[in-house]
Amino acid sequence: MSPSPHPSRRWTITAMTLCGLVALPILTVCASFFFATADVWGHLLDTVFPRYVGTSLLLMLLVGGGVTVGGVGTAWLVTMCRLPGARWLEWALLLPMAMPAYVVAYTFTDLFAYAGPVQSTLRLWFGWRTAAEYWFPAIRSTGGAAAVLTLVLYPYVYMLARTAFLEQSVCVLEVARTLGRGPWRAFWSVAFPLARPAIVAGVALALMETLNDFGTVDYFAVDTLSTGIYRTWLGLGQPLAAAQLGAILTGFVFLLLSVERWSRGQARFHHTTPRYRALPRLPLSPSATGLALLFCLLPIVLGFALPLLVLGSWAWNSGLGRLLSRDFTILAGNSFLLACLSAVLAVSVALVLAYAQRLSPRPLTRALCRVAALGYAIPGSVIAVGILIPLTATDRFLSSSLRALTGWSPGLILTGTLVALIYAYLVRFLAVSLNGVEASLGRVTPSMEAAARTLGQTPGGTLRRVHLPILRGSLLAAGLLVFVDVLKELPATLLMRPFNFDTLAVRTYNLASDERLSDAAAPALAIVLVGLLPVLLLSRAIARSRPGASSSPRS
Repeated sequence: MSPSPHPSRRWTITAMTLCGLVALPILTVCASFFFATADVWGHLLDTVFPRYVGTSLLLMLLVGGGVTVGGVGTAWLVTMCRLPGARWLEWALLLPMAMPAYVVAYTFTDLFAYAGPVQSTLRLWFGWRTAAEYWFPAIRSTGGAAAVLTLVLYPYVYMLARTAFLEQSVCVLEVARTLGRGPWRAFWSVAFPLARPAIVAGVALALMETLNDFGTVDYFAVDTLSTGIYRTWLGLGQPLAAAQLGAILTGFVFLLLSVERWSRGQARFHHTTPRYRALPRLPLSPSATGLALLFCLLPIVLGFALPLLVLGSWAWNSGLGRLLSRDFTILAGNSFLLACLSAVLAVSVALVLAYAQRLSPRPLTRALCRVAALGYAIPGSVIAVGILIPLTATDRFLSSSLRALTGWSPGLILTGTLVALIYAYLVRFLAVSLNGVEASLGRVTPSMEAAARTLGQTPGGTLRRVHLPILRGSLLAAGLLVFVDVLKELPATLLMRPFNFDTLAVRTYNLASDERLSDAAAPALAIVLVGLLPVLLLSRAIARSRPGASSSPRS
């Protein structure tokens, strides 16, 4: 059979359909502003809306400053300075990424609350009897939420900033030194501006995750737009008003994306030297070395080691047999089922979109793929609202139609099912797999594809016989990232899970909300341990980002 005269048309149509399904929740949320909810909005504006916006902006400001200082500082120190244990620090600084923010919030509350071991020990040492006799920062506050989110989100900035530092030209730094710039002035005047696009991208990712967070701010009783969506939907029973809150939150996200895109668009930095050379590592004085090590170890201890130790002690006190209990096995099975199905679906859809874009690299196809990737920037609660509104309308239409035809009403068909929940995960995490698949597919030379076509292969046959064997490793890595993200996801799961269907993340949240922190240890530990897998993959990828890095001197 001769090849079709338009072999890419079928793939393009499929890609357009998938992009439309992925974009539907976002379009639903944006369209909600065309419907009036004056009574509800009057109540929100008079009571909680100003606090939602103000607290969200303050939280973004605090977290943005914290992740910038922590991420850039640690990236520069481990990349450009002679530190003992630098090789260990390089990957250990990524470990807090494996720790969900809400889990850190639970452990910090246990440690630093009034009845916790830290304040109890201080009262014992200094003879204090009541809280009025001393000052201690309140952990369940906006500042406490900002500290927790900074500890788990600074790796976004560290990861991108360190990669940017590794890829910088040694010659540029040497020129700065010959012009009289010291190590730190060279950093501020040369290295930091060159890495600015990567740093801004990392800060934007951290701020988007801050807006998405629900578990931490809800547990700390901090009112943000994310918690407002949840309360407006379930507390007031107003899905349309919740969608409009989601549209405002989406506006914040798009503003962040615009700032990040503008930062990259206004700067063009190119490596013009013919080859890479090993980066020079600056010697530090003993006191400076001690301060640098303290600066690097503090986020590792507070963001990973200490919460892990607390979780381990809770698990030990509640009985390790809980990890093998029937209840825990059901939770783990539910979570792994959702994560596996979502990972397979996300990678499959990403492969279709990336391959359609390769077959038809027109602006329309590229634009559709970019729209499909927007879901990762949208908070899970917003996506949940954007899915539940059209699904509820569809269920009502199907139910009324069947009742009119047969006299039988099936009730809810799509809403509150695993199909709806997996759909939400697909919208939220498609970009995670799409970015990896696009990058890997772009490294396959077009000549291999052309050779397969001349031998009579269709586009689908070429994908199956040529591309898939080459992309196997990248597809597995992309699936793993989606798997872990789904395992940790909380806001969309809380709103959309089927009745009497809990996951590890939901059970952890429910138990912690009931102050049963010891019982929450087993599901929280499982989430953290699985989350370590992508951290190790990211560490290896960053270490290999500079040619010849393996031969560079280490201290």
